[in-house]
Amino acid sequence: MEKKEIKKVVLAYSGGLDTSIIIPWLKENYNNCEVIAVSADVGQESELDGLEEKALKTGASKLYIEDLRKEFIEDYIYPTMKAGAVYENKYLLGTSFARPVIAKRIVEIAKKEKADAICHGCTGKGNDQVRFELTIKAFAPEMTIIAPWRIWDIKSRDEEIDYAEAHHIPLKITRETSYSKDKNLWHLSHEGLDLEDPVNEPKYDEILEMGVSPEKAPDEPTYVTISFEKGVPVALDGKKLGSVELMHKLNEIGGKNGVGLIDIVENRLVGMKSRGVYETPGGSILYFAHEQLEMLCLDKETQHFKQHVGIRFAELVYNGQWFTPLREALSAFVDKTQENVTGDVRLKIYKGNIIPAGTKSAHSLYSEEIATFGEEDVYNQHDAEGFINLFGLPVKVKAMLDAKKLK
Repeated sequence: MEKKEIKKVVLAYSGGLDTSIIIPWLKENYNNCEVIAVSADVGQESELDGLEEKALKTGASKLYIEDLRKEFIEDYIYPTMKAGAVYENKYLLGTSFARPVIAKRIVEIAKKEKADAICHGCTGKGNDQVRFELTIKAFAPEMTIIAPWRIWDIKSRDEEIDYAEAHHIPLKITRETSYSKDKNLWHLSHEGLDLEDPVNEPKYDEILEMGVSPEKAPDEPTYVTISFEKGVPVALDGKKLGSVELMHKLNEIGGKNGVGLIDIVENRLVGMKSRGVYETPGGSILYFAHEQLEMLCLDKETQHFKQHVGIRFAELVYNGQWFTPLREALSAFVDKTQENVTGDVRLKIYKGNIIPAGTKSAHSLYSEEIATFGEEDVYNQHDAEGFINLFGLPVKVKAMLDAKKLK
């Protein structure tokens, strides 16, 4: 589609540096097209303050603010947590699974507004461009996508700030403090500046927003009990809570106790390594509690196979492949495994640590009668001899044949 044909663009708008300058840039480069900004509320809280005034002042014709928090948690976070999906053993996918829910709503608004194109502010080096665009392709395959970072002359954040100043766009950041951040109800990420060199220890006391460092956490532990039904958290300390409220409570508990700090050099989808510091206080507690309950409720073969599924699931989420047949099929498998993952998990939260403090479930597969070291009549220990003989037969045969070869 030629520039002159683009009369209306829907922009994924956060009000941050990138999207703030994109509005005037679009109007300059696409024949003064109409720009409709869409901001998705996935729990970034104060970042949404004053967005409408700012968007209109910089040239947008209107701003949608869509509350997606409940959908985000229940349709994206919980399925990922139930899968036990963790990217590269550390990252709990906070930015990754926020993108499909946002992009899906943007497509819906673009269709409603009969827009000619959708625009996003993702860089050409990052993962988010893929996550946004795969979702757009899934729901609007013919839609034109504008990605300014891949086509404009701006090459750095400093040049972005120059552009903003030249166009009198107010910014909340400075050149010296402009960490690249992404915040939602699940996490907060920090990238850039001194963090670009992995040798530098993060300045936790300066950058943390969702909590404190373990050194500054209370000297007394906090105990919590999380109740699950079919793998989904439904109550905290015996009180039923909605998903958004429960997440807020766990973030508060985890944050004040220094839980959920991750420092990772991850492998981006586009091929490079990047260093990031993530705060995921409540999410880290939920993942830990869910895993504790599964240890009781899943049989060995399912539990072990599900670990493989979790790795693949994490890759799909990280790579923006949420709306794919494979992800949907894996979620169907995961939901089947969760049928008996119901019970209560008690945890001790203390100075950055999450410590088990007792788990119970009516569906527990643990039998004290069988596992006991005391006297019992259920398990015949003599049976183990035949089991070991059969289980070890390949080892024995190989050793015998190796010995023959040496003669």
